[in-house]
Amino acid sequence: MTQPHSLSAQASGQFKIGGDLSVNRLGYGAMRITGKGIWGEPDDREEALKVLKRLPELGIDFIDTADSYGPYISEDLIAEALFPYGDTVIATKGGLTRHGPDVWPPLGRPEYLRQCVLMSLRRLKIEQIPLWQLHRIDKKVPRDEQFGVMKQMQDEGLIRHLGLSEVSVEEIKAAQQVFEVTTVQNLYNLVTRQSEEVLDYCEAQNIGFIPWFPLASGSLAREGSLLSSVAEKHQVSASGIALAWILQRSPVMLPIPGTSKVKHLEENVAAAGLILSDEDFKALDQQGKAEASKQK
Repeated sequence: MTQPHSLSAQASGQFKIGGDLSVNRLGYGAMRITGKGIWGEPDDREEALKVLKRLPELGIDFIDTADSYGPYISEDLIAEALFPYGDTVIATKGGLTRHGPDVWPPLGRPEYLRQCVLMSLRRLKIEQIPLWQLHRIDKKVPRDEQFGVMKQMQDEGLIRHLGLSEVSVEEIKAAQQVFEVTTVQNLYNLVTRQSEEVLDYCEAQNIGFIPWFPLASGSLAREGSLLSSVAEKHQVSASGIALAWILQRSPVMLPIPGTSKVKHLEENVAAAGLILSDEDFKALDQQGKAEASKQK
């Protein structure tokens, strides 16, 4: 694919988290800089550090991580590569425990959530987390207890802004009775659309919507498909078109594609300023919805 001489995530536009924390809309998800199953050290530690150090050079000033990635390794690598962070916003999450590769049981007891925050502060070497998100609402613990300790920690100055992950509109509204919800992080991409109602609510409320796994395109990426033909027209990868579609879908969208390779990172940033025609956007939207309906 061709790339402009000056790659910058600034081309994706900006969004103010909580109305006062401005970031470039194209961010980076730091889950993939760990080992297989999001467990242990990455296969290529030096490459992972190179990816992180390349982020500010590419204008990516929003990094999403979690204490459970590794566990702890993603946060440790971010601090090693980028501290002090300057204008880069480090968002992290807590509320999951790890017992092995690909194992993620939630734990939402207030004392554990407080421990998550305190330990993330220590690992990231900061005094306040710019954005802390509850990784999952623990169904075994009253949600108001989880929301309550989040608000307490915000009032204490440990956290600036609060967000949620994998939630419904009803759960967002319940949390809004306790604190200002500034971001929601749900699974969403061209062919995974069960969070459309949540996205529409976030847009109406000016809540940042962070789609995880944003580049998936399913069978739409097959050779000869609409997606591949649009990609060929713009001389970018199919994932670049999927990213452009995500960014164009809503002004509150904050995609965080993750990679452990500098080359892939640069390819993602090259698509940051790509504008799809209304015709291509609508055609991809329709095909994405059709694909999503097959998965139900």
